[in-house]
Amino acid sequence: MTFVIILVSAVIFLCILANKFSNKFGMPTLILFMFIGMLFGSDGVVKIPFDNYKAAEEICSIALIFIMFYGGFNTKWKLAKPVAVKAVLLSTVGVAITAVVTAILCRVFLRFSMAECFLIGAVLSSTDAASVFSILRQKKLNLKDGTASLLEMESGSNDPMSYMLTIIGIGLVGAGETGNIAWNIFSQLAFGSLVGIAFAALSILLLTRTRLVTDGLDTIFMIAAVLFCYAVSDIVGGNQYLSVYFMGIIIGNSKIKNKNILIPFFDGVTSLAQILIFFLLGLLSFPHRMPGIMLPALAIVIFLTLIARPIAVFALLLPFKSSVKQCLLVSWAGLRGAASSVFAIMVISSGANISYDLFHIVFMVSLFSVAIQGTLLPAAAKKLDMVDESADVRKTFNDYQDEAAITLMRMFIPEGHNWENKMVRDVTMPTGSLALMIKRDKETIITRGDTVIHAGDNVILSVPAYQPNANEQLEETHIDKTHPWCNRTIAELNLPPDELIAMIIRGDENIIPDGKTVIHENDVVVTYK
Repeated sequence: MTFVIILVSAVIFLCILANKFSNKFGMPTLILFMFIGMLFGSDGVVKIPFDNYKAAEEICSIALIFIMFYGGFNTKWKLAKPVAVKAVLLSTVGVAITAVVTAILCRVFLRFSMAECFLIGAVLSSTDAASVFSILRQKKLNLKDGTASLLEMESGSNDPMSYMLTIIGIGLVGAGETGNIAWNIFSQLAFGSLVGIAFAALSILLLTRTRLVTDGLDTIFMIAAVLFCYAVSDIVGGNQYLSVYFMGIIIGNSKIKNKNILIPFFDGVTSLAQILIFFLLGLLSFPHRMPGIMLPALAIVIFLTLIARPIAVFALLLPFKSSVKQCLLVSWAGLRGAASSVFAIMVISSGANISYDLFHIVFMVSLFSVAIQGTLLPAAAKKLDMVDESADVRKTFNDYQDEAAITLMRMFIPEGHNWENKMVRDVTMPTGSLALMIKRDKETIITRGDTVIHAGDNVILSVPAYQPNANEQLEETHIDKTHPWCNRTIAELNLPPDELIAMIIRGDENIIPDGKTVIHENDVVVTYK
């Protein structure tokens, strides 16, 4: 037992080191997790004999639950909403198109049976949220036209459709009951959605309207709620992954207490889940088998990357007047990874009798996809002129927080003010604040305790940043020329009584507005609700 604990700890430490130095290696971190698994596997240095696909399926399925939940929980709906229709089409119809086109190409060129071709298309039809999120964050890839939010929402929500197609494919190859396919699709989507929405509503009610969950137990409650949601969805015949995704996106965009605790907790859990899945994929693999499946795997990578995925993307996005550049980038960003490999493990553990080594083919496809597409994604974005230097991709996630722990405030001193003609050390400052400088006409004075404050001075104070609670929210709105607030005074806006414009950021200037303040194009308006 002690040896197992040491081994697990060593693996985690190695993965942490891999994450630390991944930029130096020039490839996504998840690839390194795979290589560490191969290093420990049967053909590696440590030579741990592990080929228990059933155990791997159970472990990876649990890990995928939390990846799916956090994918929804961490999606900022305000930024995802404008691209939601396109993302949902890509994650449903797009997945089906990708699966069917890939199946047809496998049948024509690889000569597998049609049922087997459909199965491999289904397993590989979804893009991988873990890979997409990791690369966008790691490379700080700020993309134009809401493309980052589009990719995040699509990759976070398309695993349920791929899972459903995989279950149908398993039935087609004789390892399960297909039943009424139309009813299965309807029940999985309908019941999965309803269960996720119901559990989200119940969780929010318990967290905000009752004292059932005491401080410190929020994370434990949420783990139990996510697992319970998954199990109930399975019992009623819903799509379990769709349920936990819906639950995540609703709760993540609601006003619940201690969200600032839940976000870093589930960020850590999801990171551990990604390490676990990609390490197990490497551990399960037998590199000596890979030369035999190298050519079919390369052919499938070409089918997916250059034909099936682009057909799905262009067919669905062009009607929305998406640019060709955006379509090309979204096509290239269709990375395969954890979910596809987990579904391949599911097929093997089901006992499906197939004529090819599905797991190692999917493993190689995922390896090529993340290594080649993932590594070249930043370069592709730059080549297509889709990088937005003024944006911050971190803001598309709910876990984004401004890095500054303090903020600056300008305080004008009129004649008769009780600070007039007093030294800085003799005035009563707001708690936690500090006078940094005084702007006096065109002069800037760095303050000391004996600095005297004059009438007409602007005293620049540093004050602690305020963290709003669950019932309060600060939002930034970027004003373009089409925005209804552009070139209007605040008094003309007819804001709701519970909404206040707290600040306007105009270039390098922070403006505390009043009713006569005019909002200009390119302003950033900070509202308090």
